[in-house]
Amino acid sequence: MQTANEVPPHLSLGDTLTQLLATDDERGLSINEITSAVAEKGFGLVLIILSLPSALPVPAPGYSTPFGIVIALIALQMMSGRVAVWLPKKLGAIRIKPSVANTMLGSASKFLKMIERFIRPRQRWIRGRAGQSGLAIVIFIMACLMMLPIPLTNTFPAMVIFMIGVGLAEEDGLLAMAAFAVGCCAVLLYVGVIYVVLTQGPEAIEHIKNGIKSLLGMGE
Repeated sequence: MQTANEVPPHLSLGDTLTQLLATDDERGLSINEITSAVAEKGFGLVLIILSLPSALPVPAPGYSTPFGIVIALIALQMMSGRVAVWLPKKLGAIRIKPSVANTMLGSASKFLKMIERFIRPRQRWIRGRAGQSGLAIVIFIMACLMMLPIPLTNTFPAMVIFMIGVGLAEEDGLLAMAAFAVGCCAVLLYVGVIYVVLTQGPEAIEHIKNGIKSLLGMGE
């Protein structure tokens, strides 16, 4: 069985993700296999992969809550100064179906090709203990927002986690700072959504859902 592969540092981020998710196992890769392949390379690549099903237009229902829990645990480990991911056995055994992985790679590759020309190593303070701890707080909040049962609203926080992951993987502190700003906007969005639900009742969720679909161009 071919599992996640060790990734040479010269590969583009899109090619790196392709190698990490490559497998002949029809069950797909487990989170443990992915984190083992990444090892000491940092948390960025793991955050990218786990946020992808929710961050991009990928038809992958059922991943937001378990992946949100895993991302929250990773954020706590970043705060504590760990350099490699540790997960409980049950969470580490969660697998990404090959069909979902292929769709993720297709969507991610298109997006990364658009932004890779602007990504470069800069503001490398994010790789230090203080930088990672600060970003971890944002990641933890975004992971909690991902797990809220509000339709279609997990995309915004997942995209923040995705962009922070790219910043960490490519040592681009400026990108991570931009993601931090977007994360603040995500918090304001959720505060607004929760306020509407509390004042107008649960039926308001359907109106919110339709509004987000229209905003994303998904309406009929």
